[in-house]
Amino acid sequence: MKCPFCSHEESKVIDSRPTDEGERIRRRRECLECSKRFTTYEMIESLPIIVIKKDKSRETFNREKLLKGMLTACEKRAVSITDLERAIDEIEAVIQNSLDREVTSDKIGELVMEKLKELDEVAYVRFASVYRQFKDINTFMSELAKLLEKK
Repeated sequence: MKCPFCSHEESKVIDSRPTDEGERIRRRRECLECSKRFTTYEMIESLPIIVIKKDKSRETFNREKLLKGMLTACEKRAVSITDLERAIDEIEAVIQNSLDREVTSDKIGELVMEKLKELDEVAYVRFASVYRQFKDINTFMSELAKLLEKK
């Protein structure tokens, strides 16, 4: 680690401790040349997730956009924002843990529907009706029938 005072390339770690609920590590360092101390923070580098949309355009993964869609599906339902944030964390973890840096919007939509089905069946059906673009009442009823069969 380069010293911010003298630019010497070598330092020693004096103290390390986790911060931000274990998301980062704070390190106190001492320069081996000028003996001045400084603090560095170490965190895991996350690579951006690229979403391939239905029209083949690409954009970076956006948690807020996902939350907005899920909130719309859960409108006037007893689903807490904490539960939705946890679901989004789990969806993002699944995507991050895959070896691909690109994911289709279809895959994200399927993951969202799985989570909404666990949280609230009405929210699931609302989201599915928009996501799967139900054309008529028969398509809608067949999705409801599948949901009832699993119960």
